[in-house]
Amino acid sequence: MDEISEQLLQLFATTATLIAIYDADDRLRYANAAFRSAYFIEPAETPVWPDLMRRNFGLRRGTVIHAENFAEWLRSTQSRRGKIGYRAFETDLVDGRWFWMTETVQKNGWMLCIASDITSLRARGRHVRQDRDQAIKDAQTDELTGVANRRFVMARVEDMLIAAQHGGEGCLALFDIDNFKYINDRLGHHAGDIVLRDFAHRIHQSVRRTDCFGRVGGEEFILVMPGTGSEEAIAIVERMLSVIRFSRPLPDSPDFSYTCSAGVAACLPTDSASDLYRRADQALYEAKLSGRDRVRAA
Repeated sequence: MDEISEQLLQLFATTATLIAIYDADDRLRYANAAFRSAYFIEPAETPVWPDLMRRNFGLRRGTVIHAENFAEWLRSTQSRRGKIGYRAFETDLVDGRWFWMTETVQKNGWMLCIASDITSLRARGRHVRQDRDQAIKDAQTDELTGVANRRFVMARVEDMLIAAQHGGEGCLALFDIDNFKYINDRLGHHAGDIVLRDFAHRIHQSVRRTDCFGRVGGEEFILVMPGTGSEEAIAIVERMLSVIRFSRPLPDSPDFSYTCSAGVAACLPTDSASDLYRRADQALYEAKLSGRDRVRAA
C-alpha cells in the first residue's frame, strides 16, 4: 500500500492535470505542481479557498470572475460549493486556458478537485455552455441575498433525510428576522432589503462547508446541518444569533439594530421534508412566543 501511495504521489506531481485536496474548512491540504502553478500558490502555502480567490481576483489572475462585487460573487459561490457529493463544470483562467473541473466531496467535508485542460478542444458551443452554467447558478441562487434559494436548499434537506434513513444525524434550523414588517413599514423596503442582505452575509460567514444555508422566502432562512446532533446544532445557531445582535447595517441609522429567532429540529428516520420543516417551524414559533431573539428546539 505504501508503494502504491508513493507511486500515486509521483504521478500527481508530474501530471499536467490539476489535482488538489481541501479539508472541511476549505483549506488547501494538497496540491500538485500543475494546480499551484495555475492558481499562483507557493510550494509550502496552504491557503483557505476564499482567501486564495480574493487574492487572485485582486491581482487579476487565476480564475476569471465575471463580477463587479467580489463579496457577492464569493457568497453566491460558497452557497453551492461542496454542498453535493459531486459536480462538474467548466472554468476559464485569466491566461486564456479553459478547464473541465470536477469536485468530489466526502461526508466529512473533504473535497478532491481535478481539472483537465480543454483549451485545445473546439470552442464551438462554449458560450452556450457558459449560458447554461449561468442559468443553473441563477436557478439555485436567491437574487436579493446571493445565498442558496429554496429549491437548492430543500434538495439538501432531502439528501440529509436519505442519510437519516440509514442512521445518520442531521438537523434543520429555521430563522426568521424579528419584527421585519415593522422595519419595512418604519424605514422602507430599501432598508428592509439591506437588513436581509446583511443577515444573509453575516450568517453565511459562520456556515460550515458541510452545511447549506439559504433563503426560503421573505425574511425566512434555513440552515441544513447534516451529521449534526441537536446540542451541537443549537450551539451553532446561538452563536449565529449573537453575531446578528451586534450588527448595525444601516449607515444612515447607526443606532439601528435587529435580531432574529430560530427553531431547530433533528431528523427522524421516518421524516419527510415537510415533517422536519413543520417541527422546525413550530420550534421557531415557540421562540417567538417566548420573547424572540432566541433559539428553541423541537
